[in-house]
Amino acid sequence: MKRSLSGIKPTGRPHLGNYLGMIKPAIELQDQYEGFYFVANYHALNGNPKADQLREETYDVTASFLAFGLDPKKSTFFRQSDVSEVTELCWILSNVVSLGDLSRAHAYKAAKDKGVEGRLNLGIFSYPVLMAADILLYDSDIVPVGKDQIQHLEMARAIAKRFNHIYGDTLKEPTELIKEDVAVVPGTDGQKMSKSYGNGIDPLLPSKQLKKQVMSIVSDSKELEDIKDPDTCHIVALYKFFASAEELATIKENYRKGGYGYGHAKLALLERLESYFSDARNEYNRIRPDLGYLEQTLNEGAAKAKESARVVLERTRKACGIQ
Repeated sequence: MKRSLSGIKPTGRPHLGNYLGMIKPAIELQDQYEGFYFVANYHALNGNPKADQLREETYDVTASFLAFGLDPKKSTFFRQSDVSEVTELCWILSNVVSLGDLSRAHAYKAAKDKGVEGRLNLGIFSYPVLMAADILLYDSDIVPVGKDQIQHLEMARAIAKRFNHIYGDTLKEPTELIKEDVAVVPGTDGQKMSKSYGNGIDPLLPSKQLKKQVMSIVSDSKELEDIKDPDTCHIVALYKFFASAEELATIKENYRKGGYGYGHAKLALLERLESYFSDARNEYNRIRPDLGYLEQTLNEGAAKAKESARVVLERTRKACGIQ
């Protein structure tokens, strides 16, 4: 069975963009691929989080994945830092990557455009190498990514190709799996949903807090009776992910005939989210306090991940002559 791999940084509980772009596709692949999914807590360190915060948010992500339907008997779910082989492979790979390659990474280019590249820490600058190690360490066949993350996979492939050119055929070159319909999930402000923008919608929140987030979605100034364009509305863009074809057609018709306000649309979206995520919310609330269960899941996943990691690292060490 081919292997699928994805990771997510523990920087707060996953929002709808995380769910649609990474978590849902990963869970849907459980029966088709051998899934390796991890909490990328090493990557989170480049933001200098407090220790207790990082631990708690790692548990938040773990409980969220389990609540959304990840089956640890089918997929290997683990904490990145529990597989120390990844840091050694990262160092080995850093010796076949040029500074020019790293300077073309999105994070560095964005910082340079803002004139703040000198304030970046090494973790942010070199994160593509650690990301390549994450992918290559497990002989990954596919990596589900959004369109905006394709560069990460391209760099991982380029690093593997460069290593193989120097030391012989050693590392598997993965391919991306893109879900076109969730390439960009709009946030409450209309930009791409992102924790860094503070525009996320957390579907596992209690009802009152979830409603507050949904009702904060920006809209234009059209009045209740005005005809509206559903194809340019952020509310409808989110609604379509959770509605049936008939429900989507109905809300679009309501927009086009007038007499239907954005408040109505937001309440319709809220209703769909409440229904869709009801079971997941209940399961999250049940397992999140059980740190023993969460640790057991992470530890068992790490043990399985290390079995694969040791094979690839040994192969890599031999290829470059350090073993």
